[in-house]
Order: sequence, then C-alpha cells, then structure tokens
Amino acid sequence: MTRATTVRAVLAAVVLLVSLFVTLTMSPRLGLDLQGGTRLVLQAKDSPTAKADRESTDRTVEVLRQRIDALGVAEPTVTRSGEDRVLVELPDVTDPREAAEVLGRTAQLTFHPVLGVPDDAAPDPRPESESESAELVLPDESGGRLRLGAPDLSGAGVKDARAEFDGQRGAGWSVSLDFRDDASRDWTRLTGEAACHPPQDERRRVAIVLDEKVISSPQVSPSVTCGAGLPSGTTQITGSFSADEAKNLALLIKGGALPVPVEVVEQRTVGPTLGAEAISASARAAVIGAGLTALFITCVYRLFGGLAALALAGYTLISYAALVALGVTLTLPGLAGFVLAIGMAVDANVLAFERAREEYASRSGRTSRPLRSALAAGFRNARTAVVDSNVTTLLAAGLLFGLGSGPVKGFGVTLAIGVLVSMFSALVIARALTEMAAGSRFVTDFPGVNGIGLRGRVRTYLTRRAPQLFRRSRRWLGVSTVVVALAVLGVTLRGLNLGVEFTGGRLMEYTTSRPVGIDTARTALADAGFADAEVTTAGERELSVRTGDTGDRAEAAIRDALSAEGGATTKVRDDLIGPSLGDELRRHALIALGIAVGAQLLYLAVRFRWSFAVASVTAMVHDVVILVGVFAWLGRPIDGIFLAALLTVIGYSVNDSVVVFDRVRELWARRPGSPLLPAARAAVLQTVPRTVNTGMGALFILTALAVLGGDSLRDFALALLIGICVGTYSSVFTAVPVALEMESRRKGSGPRRQRQRPKPGRGRPADNGARV
Repeated sequence: MTRATTVRAVLAAVVLLVSLFVTLTMSPRLGLDLQGGTRLVLQAKDSPTAKADRESTDRTVEVLRQRIDALGVAEPTVTRSGEDRVLVELPDVTDPREAAEVLGRTAQLTFHPVLGVPDDAAPDPRPESESESAELVLPDESGGRLRLGAPDLSGAGVKDARAEFDGQRGAGWSVSLDFRDDASRDWTRLTGEAACHPPQDERRRVAIVLDEKVISSPQVSPSVTCGAGLPSGTTQITGSFSADEAKNLALLIKGGALPVPVEVVEQRTVGPTLGAEAISASARAAVIGAGLTALFITCVYRLFGGLAALALAGYTLISYAALVALGVTLTLPGLAGFVLAIGMAVDANVLAFERAREEYASRSGRTSRPLRSALAAGFRNARTAVVDSNVTTLLAAGLLFGLGSGPVKGFGVTLAIGVLVSMFSALVIARALTEMAAGSRFVTDFPGVNGIGLRGRVRTYLTRRAPQLFRRSRRWLGVSTVVVALAVLGVTLRGLNLGVEFTGGRLMEYTTSRPVGIDTARTALADAGFADAEVTTAGERELSVRTGDTGDRAEAAIRDALSAEGGATTKVRDDLIGPSLGDELRRHALIALGIAVGAQLLYLAVRFRWSFAVASVTAMVHDVVILVGVFAWLGRPIDGIFLAALLTVIGYSVNDSVVVFDRVRELWARRPGSPLLPAARAAVLQTVPRTVNTGMGALFILTALAVLGGDSLRDFALALLIGICVGTYSSVFTAVPVALEMESRRKGSGPRRQRQRPKPGRGRPADNGARV
C-alpha cells in the first residue's frame, strides 16, 4: 500500500469516526413541515414616527422573541430576513390565529389625560396633524368618545405586567402594571393633575390606550388630593376582561411595543401527522432507492462496485453528520435533496471506474501491475470532470440558497453539502478502498472479480457496432426544435398552473373522516360563499382548497362546509402568501434562472471554449423549456418545490454536458488542427457507459421517491425524472451538434494547444468512433 493510499485511508477513517460521533450525540433540527407547526413571515411597514429599516426590524425581532417566549412555544425561531422582514417559526403550533394576532399587534401602550367629551365638530378619530401635541378623539370602553391630551407616559415605562383575578370583590380579571422609577414619577404627576378636577368630572379620568383604542379609563379615587397623585408604582387596568384577554394583554405590554407596524405576508401551517408521514415515506424511499443503486453498481463493477457502495454508505453518514453539526434545518425538500444526492454521489465513482476500464484495456500486457496503474490513472483522469460537473451543481445550489425562500433554501443547503461530501466520498473513501483491494493478487488476477477488467455490455456493444454519429447533426437539432416547440405550445395553450407562492392566495389541505367527492366539495363551498375556490383531491379523504387571500374566519367557514359533507375535518396544511410576496417570489424565480444561465455560461467559457459553453447552455435552456412545457401539459403546479427541482435539473444538465465536452477537449487536444467531428464522436461513445450507469443510479432513487414519497414529493421526483431523461438526451444530441455547427462556421478552427502535450502511450487515437 502506497503512502498516498495510507493518507487517504487515515483521513477517511477520521472523518467517518467524527461523523459517527456527531450522529450518535446530536439530534437533527427538523423543519416545521416535518414536525408540524406554523411559519410566519412578517413585513415591517413605515409608520408616522418610524421607518421600517434594518435597525427597526432588529428591534422588532427582539420584541417578538419576548412575546413568543411568554407564549411558551418550545424552540421557536425568530430571525430577520432581508431589510424589513421577520421570519417566525413556531413548532407544534397548528392553529396560527391566536399567535398571529399576538405577534402582529404593535402594542403601543400610552397613558393620556382626559380633556373631556368632544362636541360634534371635533375631529374623529384624530386631527390631520399627527404631532405629539395633537389631541386625540377615541372611543372609550363603554362605546362613548373621549377627547384626550398628548400621552404623558408610554408602555416603555412599564417594568412588569401580569394578569390577575379578583374573585372576592367580583372585579374579575384585570392587568396589574409595575412602573419603572422614572415612569412611576410620571404616573404620580399624571394622576395628581387629574385629581385637581371634581369627582365625576370626565377630566378626573386617566385613559389607558392600546393601539389607538381606549381599553380602560378609570377615575382617580376621591381620596387622592390635587397635585399629590398616586404614590405607588403599580396600577390596574380593568375592563371586563376574560382570562385569555387579560393574559394576552399582559403579554403584549410586557413584551414591549413593536417599533413599526407589521403585517403577515406569508403563513404556512403543517400538521404533525403530515410531517411524520413525509419522514416515513422519505426514509423508505431512501432505503429502497439507495439499496437498488448499490445493487446496480455492484452488478456492473463487481468487487469495486461493492466497495463504492460501501463508500456510498459512508457518504450518507458524513452528509447527515454535516447537516446536524452545522445546525441545518432539515425540511421536506431538504430531505428530498439528501435522498437525491445519494444518486448523484454515484456519478464520481462511475466516472473514475469507466476511465479505469479504458486504461486497463490499453495497459493490459504492457505492465506487470495493470490494475493498480489503471485505477490510479482512472481517478486522475476523472478528476477534472468530477470537479467541473460538481461546481456547476454548486452554482445551482448557491442560487437556491441566495434567491429562494423557506424550504427552497433548505434544499439548496442540503444539495451543496451533498455535492461536497460526494466528492470526498469518491476521491478519498472509494479510492482508498479500491486501491487497497487492488493490492491483492487474487483481485488482480481475476478481472471478473474486480470489475475493472471487464469491458461492460454498453462498451462492448458500441465497440462492435461503432455507430457513425453526427453525420447529419442538423437532423438532431431539428428534433430538439420540434420538441421545444411542443413544450412552448403547451405553455401557450394550457398556461402555467402557478402555485400560491407566485400568485398569492391561500392553499389549505384537509383530511375528512368520510369520503367526499370533488363535485360535492365544490358545491358545498359554493353554497358557503366560496364559488371561486379551486378544489382538488389526492384521495378519497384528502382535499386541497385554493382561494384568494382569505382571513381566518373564511378558513373556518370552509372547514365547516367540508365537515358537513365529510364528517370530522382536520387541517393538515395551510399556506397563505400575500400578493406582494408572490410578485417578489416570481421575480426572484426569473432572476434565478437568468443568473443560472449567465453563471454557467461564464464558468464553462473559462474552463473550455465559447462554442462548448454556448452549446452546454443551449442544451440547458432546451431542458428547462421542455420540463416547464411538460408540467403545463400535465397541469401540475409550478411552485417553490418545482423551482428547486428546475434549478437541480439545470445543474444536472450542465453536469452531463461538462463530462462529454471534457472528453472532447482531451481527445481533440491530441490532434491540434484536426476537425472536431472525429473527436466529438469518439468522446460521446466513450462517455455513454458513464451516462447510462449514472442515469440508472439516479433513476432508482427518483423512482422510489415518486412511488413511495407521497404527494409532497411526487411532483418533485417527477420533475427530476423528466429532467434527467431530457438532460441525458440533450447533452449528446443537442449540445454536441450545436458545438459542431458553431465550430464549422469558424474558418480554420481547432483546439488550443495545451502547454503540456499528453505523454506518448496515454489514451487512444480519436480519429474515429470505432475504438471505444
């Protein structure tokens, strides 16, 4: 065993042991869509006294955190998102109405002197001037109106607030306030000035105002003399409160006032049952898909395939440990990305093994240790393709994280971690295991055991048939053009079924105790006043209702209407997206696609040449248009999950094209000045085994997700299945013909000479496609 192999083995062992320790000692952080709960996005707005900027939003975060802590929610998340938005996640809170009401209230508590009862000419509710000296005319707690002076004391002076019940005197629930030192003196002065007026005079009252509503206006006791005031730093707010009203009021006052008003622009609620089913379905899909993938690569590459499957298990352990150690919130799309990355991790191993097979065939008989040298050359020659293809996928993951929101961000983080760990798994773990096995005489002497000495069925077939590809490359471009035209026709005729993320509105999913037909559900909702509601079914007892931006009362009416037909009705999902946020998400989606195209084009132009870069991006756009068109024809939703799948398809499409053009660049550089066609033909035939084997590995995973992943993952898996199939086709029959056409238009075109010419004996001639 060489020194390099020993270093790889030790490094792999250390990383695996650390990952095992993290897995056994730390628990994953589950997103709300996996454990159930409510996710709110609050938009800060400008007020007459404050501007919604980063500073005021940070203050809003602190106030909301205090309120949520007082609510008793376990492990909540409150973070600023951008300049003026706040993301709030409340685990196990599946009825968000009370939480949204408490969180959204500004809770501006002020104490005012009462100036009297306004006459009919008094402005209502406030004069045009909003200066601090302006008088207020507000309804009091009994339904009348009061004319108030400027506030003498604000809620910022309240040290503590608590709900109390006085059953002995029949006073019921009230809220007791404790003032700070300075505020206590202001309270004494305010009550002392009010005590200067005779009893029963309106001016002897002190108004307590919450969010421009008088919640209590008690008279100062007749025992208090003028100018003396109430010396105590404690007072009570009374007003016929219920227990919940008193507790919520105390919570708002104690938590403090929001510096700026906020409104709910996004609300997502997932029941814990749906999350448990998603975890179970994803786990089954992961086990079955990974098992089939491991079985497939073991059959294809024998012993080395089995070692790669073992490295795949190590990849799974390291990826999971990285997610847990970094504190990444594991969401449903993130879980799907984790499962998908298992299939993508096979790609690097397949690339190295296929290159090793080529090297073994060329070195056999010329060296005493063809297996070990072929294996080392295989990993060495595959390194550039592995790095380039994974960088393009990382670009897509970065776009998902930077421009996505919520679950889409989680998918981007999971995908990025999966890509990085997959390179470590293939280039370190799998290589160390295979190099150690290659040192055995038994493994070396029996090609049927190691798998590298076998040519493979696909390679054998291509060698025997030697198809002369691309003799009429424009025909392939014509086929691609026709398919793209059909996809565009689908978008034109059928339109896009945009999800609530992009259009705004509310999407609710229910389960009923009795089967409910879709026509029956539509009729029931129409009778309840929701004739425009869109109703779809995913089963006899599962209903999805999509409406405009409705309130919680409307949601309760929808649930009651469904209960009348289906019995006990349980809400398992509730997504509310404001129109402004929907416009923003739609704009970000288009920006993400534009940046994806530009980033891929620039990177490939630097790494290869412009003709190859344009060809790869053309194939990528071809795949995107077809995928969107197929979903338009099928009427499937275009939502945030689809966007995650679409950007993943972009990475996969360019990944395939990079592998092909990496081989084209290598073969074409051996004969500078020669036509591109022979090198392109040979490169495609040499990379077909890798493309087939990698695609099969990913298809096992995605098929398992589509069949076993449930409704939440079915569209995601379907989009990726379509994308992989179309991407495999376009990387050969769209990208290569485009590159041939571009190079044919360049007079005297040829590959750039490399600084270091390949050493004699490396590789094989590339003058035709017969030698594969």
